[in-house]
Amino acid sequence: MKTILIVEDEKDIAEMLSVFLENEGYRTVTAGDGLEGLVLFQKERADLVILDVLLPKLDGFSLCKKIREKSEVPVIMLTALSDEDSQLKGYDLMIDEYVTKPFSIGVFLKKVAAVLRRREEPRQEHLAWGDIFMDRNSHTVKVKDREVYLTGREFELLALFLSDPHRIMPKEYIMEKLWKYDYDCEDAIIYTHIKNIRKKLGEDVIRNIRGVGYKLA
Repeated sequence: MKTILIVEDEKDIAEMLSVFLENEGYRTVTAGDGLEGLVLFQKERADLVILDVLLPKLDGFSLCKKIREKSEVPVIMLTALSDEDSQLKGYDLMIDEYVTKPFSIGVFLKKVAAVLRRREEPRQEHLAWGDIFMDRNSHTVKVKDREVYLTGREFELLALFLSDPHRIMPKEYIMEKLWKYDYDCEDAIIYTHIKNIRKKLGEDVIRNIRGVGYKLA
């Protein structure tokens, strides 16, 4: 049985999530603030963390950063913050999903199942293309032996391209693989991350195939 840690200061929402998730066959543990969430994360062997952002004592972004220092456990942020900057900040912390309140519990349960399923899929740990080498175990990227720092979301986006270097990636495919959520400004989000990767690795590393998507050069 998989264990899900819910860190949510709104008691009604925490209880609702717990009831529905347990009906789906999961075991749940709940925390009402960020510090309690950190303690429970260190104590429990959670398979997934559901995390609010506006938490007492320790906010969700800070808690997620502490979790990522020790673990790659899947994280779903569930928050009232719907602005683009907050969403990008969450994804840069390598969360798996960003869900805004109010939300559909039915859709949310599907997202939980999808996140857990994706994390069980095998993946290549070492990827290379031309002068680019990626080690997913150590979370490092090198270009001609020069190490390049990428944010969490940039790293995962580059890994997607490197895992299938000859494929043209439509924007919809990228969103499905990395974000799995509906967002009105999806083109802007993808373009921003690709622009940042180009700045760090070289302007010609990813090509824009007009009207189709993106591809490694």
